[in-house]
Amino acid sequence: MRPKPSPNYLAGYAVELVEKINMMIEQDLLADILLSKYPHLHAVRSDKALYDYVMELKNSYLRNAGQLKKVSFNNKLHITHNALGIHSTQSRVQGAKLKTIREIHVASIFKDMPLEFLRMIVVHELSHMKKPEHNKAFYKLCCNMEPDYHQLEFDLRVYLTYLETANRLN
Repeated sequence: MRPKPSPNYLAGYAVELVEKINMMIEQDLLADILLSKYPHLHAVRSDKALYDYVMELKNSYLRNAGQLKKVSFNNKLHITHNALGIHSTQSRVQGAKLKTIREIHVASIFKDMPLEFLRMIVVHELSHMKKPEHNKAFYKLCCNMEPDYHQLEFDLRVYLTYLETANRLN
């Protein structure tokens, strides 16, 4: 079985921009730029701490979006699903009522990333509680919870490209 090709995190961006980023990687400049922009890691290390962090955001912006049963870091998420976070919803019949169970799983790689990137992925997954599709309304909700959402998403993609390139070189 052949290994999966590396994801192209910068697909869809302008060729000139991608070339500029690749040049910064080759010149070993990108890590310093990203570290100066996002110098701090965070203390969200456990599933309990992640749950508390997610619930704080949810309660601030999506009070009546339903309950979250589980929030956790997932070691295999990035590798098996080629995803950084997953929001799942299951509906079950309990007596005469329909009960909805929601979970959010975040790739464990976010334990070692800046808080801004963790916030971006959490905002993304929380937004799926209200808007399941990636459309204008979805991204408007993301930007309501995190005004710098689009910049953070781009910077995360650049960071992941850097990590992917560094792993191939080692």
